[in-house]
Amino acid sequence: MLKFIVPFGLFLLLAIFLFVGLNRDPSYVPSPLIGKPAPEFSLPSLQDANYPVSSKELLGQPWVLNVWGTWCGGCRQEHDTLLAISRTRTVPIVGLNWKDDNALAQQWLRDLGNPYAVVAADHEGRVAIDWGVYGAPETFLIGPDGVVLYKHIAPMTMEVWNREFLPRIEAARGAGETRS
Repeated sequence: MLKFIVPFGLFLLLAIFLFVGLNRDPSYVPSPLIGKPAPEFSLPSLQDANYPVSSKELLGQPWVLNVWGTWCGGCRQEHDTLLAISRTRTVPIVGLNWKDDNALAQQWLRDLGNPYAVVAADHEGRVAIDWGVYGAPETFLIGPDGVVLYKHIAPMTMEVWNREFLPRIEAARGAGETRS
């Protein structure tokens, strides 16, 4: 009897894990950065290598960091959404061009439009490692105090922007006003 109960118990346990796993959002990967200060960076600008892009310059306002590359299919998929978000001027969108060729990235932005306030060129991927990037595209929301508020893995959509980002942006702006 025991030789049937043990395999059945193992099968049941495996079925439970499978059921739970299949009902989870595959784009959700918890970030250890949420609620912590965003990693600081200073990288050359994609547009002008003599002008560094520094995260310190963005303190005092909510902002978005979008990790992208010309080699990334999901980045092309989300590009029109980023352009639409950029036109609303809700927050500055900072691009982190990850392990890419400058000429290809500049051509991409000329051809498809540039949703970014500024683009930092992370040729070696070290800054992306500091941010815990798994792959592109990934989008982070950073509060006015420099704390990471949210991370989205997958192409950005207006549904995700409206549901996950906008309420957090409004809350961050409200929290900043009460501290002033």
